[in-house]
Amino acid sequence: MRFFDEIKTGGLADPSTLQGALFFAGVFAFLAWFIGRTLRIAVQRMLARDKHDHFDLMAVKFLAKLTRYAVYVFAIAAYAHFVPALSGLGAASLTSIGMISLIVGFAAQNTLGNLIAGLSLLLYRPFKLGDRLQITAPTGLETGTVEGLTLGYTLLRTDDNRRVVVPNSLMASQTSINLTGNDPRVVCSVPIGISYEADIDQARAILLDLGGKHPKAMQVCGCPLTQLGATGVVLSLDVWCADALTAITLKCDLLEQATKRFAREGIGHPLPQTCVVLRDDRSPAHQPAGPPTGVNTPWHAGVDSGSMKRDETLTPARPDGTPPPA
Repeated sequence: MRFFDEIKTGGLADPSTLQGALFFAGVFAFLAWFIGRTLRIAVQRMLARDKHDHFDLMAVKFLAKLTRYAVYVFAIAAYAHFVPALSGLGAASLTSIGMISLIVGFAAQNTLGNLIAGLSLLLYRPFKLGDRLQITAPTGLETGTVEGLTLGYTLLRTDDNRRVVVPNSLMASQTSINLTGNDPRVVCSVPIGISYEADIDQARAILLDLGGKHPKAMQVCGCPLTQLGATGVVLSLDVWCADALTAITLKCDLLEQATKRFAREGIGHPLPQTCVVLRDDRSPAHQPAGPPTGVNTPWHAGVDSGSMKRDETLTPARPDGTPPPA
């Protein structure tokens, strides 16, 4: 009943009282929430009606979120000026508020830097939603699809369904490769090694035939020899395909088909080889004095590094195995 009495007497309309301050706090909070929700629904309906991509989806979402936050900040500032107690406190503590603002600014410089970097990404538009990018992350080179641009971060989804979160300041400063752009076509390079004994012309003809018959290959560029290895050579089959995702599937298919076809045609792959050399480094004092038993050709201790060598100038041994007379 007291609440209705306050309404009748106009106590809630006076922001200088506690009841009035709380009442107007609720009013300002409701207005900020209502304006923000209306703006979000309007943006969603506008994007749903855009069938021909007239609007940049990433820019519209970023600016809509920035506007909603600006509405909340404006509501708080308007409420502080509307309530006399808060307005007087702000005027009396202007110096303290300035110091606090300076401290908060230093503490939030990374956040403000990400916000400004996000605006620069919208202005220069090096990528848009749905583009595939290659970036350098702590885990190495990452490739993913742009899912969103928030006020502080850029979100990428990798092919194995991981989410890479990159600060906007880092996204704006580092070098990134846009694999989509205006022309999504890419060249798929498939390196395949063969042994030195294999016929290079036959292997190249097989690879060109496989690339030309594959349904996902748009055009075969060539199959040059690109590397001479320790055990074989490398042929690189270059094929145009529709996009980067298709290139991954095409490369796996061609590698499997080439391996099976080479096995049927008798074309060998380069296999690692190891040459083992055995040496007898024992000193002459530890070597046997006479020739081995049962050996017809006499042996003696060699001069070089104490190795056992056969003497081609000596007279052949007797049939019973005893050495010939001196």
